[in-house]
Amino acid sequence: MALPVGIDFEFRKLIMDVHIGSDKIKYCYQCNRCTDNCPVASVANPFYENVFDPRLIVLGTLLGYKDVVMMLAGTKSAIIPWGCTVCDTCDTVCPQAIEVTEIIALAKNVTTGAGLAPDNIVAQAKTVFESGKAIPSQPAIERRREQLGLPGVVTPDVNEVQTLLKAVGADKKL
Repeated sequence: MALPVGIDFEFRKLIMDVHIGSDKIKYCYQCNRCTDNCPVASVANPFYENVFDPRLIVLGTLLGYKDVVMMLAGTKSAIIPWGCTVCDTCDTVCPQAIEVTEIIALAKNVTTGAGLAPDNIVAQAKTVFESGKAIPSQPAIERRREQLGLPGVVTPDVNEVQTLLKAVGADKKL
């Protein structure tokens, strides 16, 4: 399969701007420590057609290969970049102190803006927007909390959550 490879300098600039005041990302020498230590990569790779590889995300974004990053994120079994749990392990083990999780977050935002977010991610975001919570309160949970003598779950101020999400443009991406 031929990959559509072209350098997108605006995309590359977005990545470089993640490291404002530092040019450390330019010195990623592809040691693979981020991927070797990634808990998601160690368990997910045998099960997905696309491996979850933080190193490849860094390389693709560093080189400005937006089309490749978008293609990987837009496949049916996409785990790139959506598999990242933001545990920061890759940031911790990187000998160049590259903020890999920030790069992956940016890749998530760019692909979401292009309409390539997986359906389950979009559904979860809509739930947060509509109810203020990732998992809306359920009668069974409330009953268990009451049985355990725990206070009821505080209902979030949905208007406040929506105001915040609108301020960052999340409502337009949903």
